[in-house]
Amino acid sequence: MQENKRLCSDYYENIKVMDGILRPDRNFDLIKKTLTVGCDELTLYYIDGFVKDTVMQKLMMHLTSLTGLCASNGGATEKKEREKPTPERVAAFVNAHVPYVETDPVCDVETMVHMVLSGATLALGSTFGEYGVVIDARTYPARETGEPEGDKVMRGARDGFVETLIFNTALIRRRIRNPELTMSYVSVGKSSRTDIVVCYMNDRADLGYVEQIKQKLCEIQTDSLTMGHESLAECLIKQKWYNPFPKIRYTERPDSAAAQLLEGSVLILCDNSPEIMILPTTIFDFMQETNDFYFPPLTGSYIRMVRHVVFFLALYMVPLWYVLIQNPQFIPSWLNFIVPREMGRLPLLAQILLVEFIIDGLRMASLNTPNMLSNSLSVVGGLILGDFAVSIGWLIPEVILYMAFVAIANFTQRSYELGYAFKFMRIIILILTGLFNIWGFIGGSLLVLILIVSNKTINGKHSYLYPLIPFNYKAFKSLFVRVKKRD
Repeated sequence: MQENKRLCSDYYENIKVMDGILRPDRNFDLIKKTLTVGCDELTLYYIDGFVKDTVMQKLMMHLTSLTGLCASNGGATEKKEREKPTPERVAAFVNAHVPYVETDPVCDVETMVHMVLSGATLALGSTFGEYGVVIDARTYPARETGEPEGDKVMRGARDGFVETLIFNTALIRRRIRNPELTMSYVSVGKSSRTDIVVCYMNDRADLGYVEQIKQKLCEIQTDSLTMGHESLAECLIKQKWYNPFPKIRYTERPDSAAAQLLEGSVLILCDNSPEIMILPTTIFDFMQETNDFYFPPLTGSYIRMVRHVVFFLALYMVPLWYVLIQNPQFIPSWLNFIVPREMGRLPLLAQILLVEFIIDGLRMASLNTPNMLSNSLSVVGGLILGDFAVSIGWLIPEVILYMAFVAIANFTQRSYELGYAFKFMRIIILILTGLFNIWGFIGGSLLVLILIVSNKTINGKHSYLYPLIPFNYKAFKSLFVRVKKRD
């Protein structure tokens, strides 16, 4: 199909063109409905399952009750109006006889086809000439906006984003009733034509950064976004394969997204995806959770500090314990209890790495287990495997204890990407420590720091370690202390 191709003035020729493109005779769900309106004819194209049945039924009954497709039945002038259809006359018919909120006269064939395949209804009339009328009476199959499973709160709102784009924009609009809230539309993908919305506050966001994001979205050359937000992220950013630290933060909570907008962030909403992309982001942003703000400042600050400490221990506790076991001369007398009585049949490093892989294996198995069995099988499987491995001497209890803490500590923040990034860093530190002892531990720690510092945010302005680099005292303090919100 050629770009910007237009229909002609012959109604029946236009029907042949649309039939050739949409092929309603070969698609059972693509409906072609021809109505007789007085002495005129009207053909509707729509997809079954995307239209509101009651709305279309009432609209068809209303159209068939008309005496003709002209906005005014002016007798002698009617024939003249039929011979020279114009956008104004088509718009006059729409305003006078199509009692629906979203209608638009169009003449571009590509736009007509795109709107039909997106769920809208296309009307071609015998008096419309080269123009068609798009009636946006669509509805998408959607689940309820229930609380996200992976981003729950103890207190607060219980709604969450879903796979339907218009529902997600409405959830944000419900929380921010400000005319400065802007929703800018972009279509990405030659075949999928996926709807993308760039959402920002016009008076708070960096407008230059917003234009930069829009330009990147328009320059994306891909056939489809099959994996939703992940496909979009891979097209939007150039991630170095050896740096696993995420550049984008996601949320499924409308309250969290609204809060980020009011702080000047930019959101990217992708149709068919319940997760919203938040830009730009730093590594410290992952340490803030919605729960922090639904409690008083003292409680919220305590929860936030615990999260930082626990996640730091998840990275360094096992490698540090391994270093001390390799160098018992550094262990003070009051810590002698950390030295295992038996070392097991496998080397200590092999035991730790084995448990790392077993934990991931159990996690993947639980994802593919039916919901009614997943929790019980995960617990029972972990207990049986752990007890059996200790009894035959593969593992020692200390390894199971520390790795169990690490596995649970990874869930103190909800980003899977950051959790796996720290997992990879922990494994690298352990391997380097096993090869080079204490110098390997130091070298691995420096490597982690280098990867974090060298990671760039999408706009390239803020450091990935902001507000530590460059240092901003007020912003840095807010990372650990939840202050009372003021106007």
